[in-house]
Amino acid sequence: MTVRDALLVLADGTTFEGEAIGAEPPGGVATGEVVFNTVLTGYQEVITDPSYAGQIIAFTYPHIGNYGTNPTDDESVRPHARGVVVRDLARRHSNWRATDDLDGFLRRHGVPGIGGVDTRRLTRHIREAGSMPAAFGTAPESTLREAAASAPGTDGIDLVATVSTDQPYTVGDGPRRVVAYDFGIKRTILRHLGELAVVEVVPASTPADEVLAREPDGVFLSNGPGDPAAVGYASDAVRDLLGEVPVFGICLGHQLMAQALGGATHKLPFGHHGGNHPVRHLHSGSVEITSQNHNYAVTEGSIDRAEVTHVNLNDGVIEGIRCTDVPAFSVQYHPEAGPGPHDSRYLFTLFERLMDGASSSTKGR
Repeated sequence: MTVRDALLVLADGTTFEGEAIGAEPPGGVATGEVVFNTVLTGYQEVITDPSYAGQIIAFTYPHIGNYGTNPTDDESVRPHARGVVVRDLARRHSNWRATDDLDGFLRRHGVPGIGGVDTRRLTRHIREAGSMPAAFGTAPESTLREAAASAPGTDGIDLVATVSTDQPYTVGDGPRRVVAYDFGIKRTILRHLGELAVVEVVPASTPADEVLAREPDGVFLSNGPGDPAAVGYASDAVRDLLGEVPVFGICLGHQLMAQALGGATHKLPFGHHGGNHPVRHLHSGSVEITSQNHNYAVTEGSIDRAEVTHVNLNDGVIEGIRCTDVPAFSVQYHPEAGPGPHDSRYLFTLFERLMDGASSSTKGR
């Protein structure tokens, strides 16, 4: 394989040397907001998570690609990430499930990357300076610097519209009926929900009255990319659904439910991206190791109609809320994992019980 020298240039001018991997971006330049992910395995699930739309994923684990890729582990039809940064891309993969190597996977899906980067230095810089736009590729350094300086971040941009389904579709064969909003939904989530219900997945822009017309037992608010404040139409729909039907939200869905309740959100310095974040369940005191992927969070003290149920033990960020006046709850992390631990899978059972309780309360009316 021919080695193509490449550079990664951050918006503040910090530069990292490497070599080009994956697809060749137009003009030798790819841009996006750089974030780091701390998972040790599951790189394919991370890359195909739609929540990474608009972002460049830097993996902190130094050896990526050793077990190849396969269609079963895709979390969406295609990656939406702007690029991938690794320290050491495995040149040979070894796993009986593999159908392609990671470099071939990236090229096939048109995702550029850069390898050989000092990702330890990159991660430390992002932790200190915060996530920021960047440019990388084989173009001259001056071109990359200019592209990085002019690249937009994720604030105020509706990235959900770029990943949501265009048409409703149905999955699962469980005994209930659930409508799932696709803000960037993952296939592992749908597998979990499909065990509970027949799930109709609808576009992010679907109004509340169209959802209620389907007479669901519950509504699920999925994960998704970007700034929750940029998708006000989704918060408006959630506001109209609360109190009409049980609601369960995760990740972006959690932030949108908070906004529907009158709460505020804010951007974290470098977000939470990884499969090893400790979260305390305040009622029981138990600690769950969780999978997370978000750059925004619910602002503490901004919601009167909900109580905090979970907090992040690393930085105290709100990780879960429960409405006090309507059947609805949400969490910031990913209980479905994919990749990550399964400590929080019980939340799908709680949603099941919430739907069954609501159904029982309407009988005999």
